[in-house]
Amino acid sequence: MNRSHVVPAVDLAVAVLAIGLAALCWARGLQTTDLPATGDYPAYTATRYVAPWLFLAGVLVTGAGLAVIDAVARLLRPARARADRIGPR
Repeated sequence: MNRSHVVPAVDLAVAVLAIGLAALCWARGLQTTDLPATGDYPAYTATRYVAPWLFLAGVLVTGAGLAVIDAVARLLRPARARADRIGPR
């Protein structure tokens, strides 16, 4: 495997890792609390959004998207260079 295929493979591995970490951060960013029924008040489930975890999840998804774009660009670059050398048909 030459170097021109290693960098896109690493980009894609980083993207998969970033998506996995984003899912974990998103799960940490949503905290639910179950409140039991007391007296006249019904049971209630409260959801708290923790902004730093949700922001980190967004940053990781953005980084994963950029890594995928970079990998695709690096894979298509040699084909485009060959087409430019050959010229228009």
